[in-house]
Amino acid sequence: MVPENLNAVPKGISHPGVLDAFAYDARRDTLVLAMYETRPWTGGEEQLFQLQEKLNAYASFILDGEMTGSFPQYADRPVEIHLRTSHEPDPVAMRLLTQAREQLALQEIRLETIIVDPAENEAGCGCGHGHCHD
Repeated sequence: MVPENLNAVPKGISHPGVLDAFAYDARRDTLVLAMYETRPWTGGEEQLFQLQEKLNAYASFILDGEMTGSFPQYADRPVEIHLRTSHEPDPVAMRLLTQAREQLALQEIRLETIIVDPAENEAGCGCGHGHCHD
C-alpha cells in the first residue's frame, strides 16, 4: 500500500495497491481507511474484480502488520473500511460487499458502504471529523 503523498497517486478501486485515504476518528478512537468508486455500478466483471482486489489489499494492509508499520501511533485501535461511492452499488456488488463485510467482521474490522456526492470523493475522506490525512 502507498500511504504517503496520497494526492500524487491515482485513487479508487481501480488502483488496488493504493490506500485512498485514512482518518483517525478521535471521538470513537477508530482508524478509518477509505476507498473510492465514482463510476456507476454495472455488475461488470472488471469492476467487481477491482473491488475484490481493493478489499483484499486493505485487509492485507491491516492484518499483515503493514498498517502498524506505517501508522504505529494507531496500533491496537479499531479499524473500519469505508467504501465511499457516488452511486448505489448494484445487486451483484452488494452481494460481494455483504460477503466481505461478514469475513472482515470475523477479524473485528467493520466495512461500511457510504453513498456520497461525487465532489466529496475528491476532497479527502469526508468522514466529517476534520482529521483526514491525504
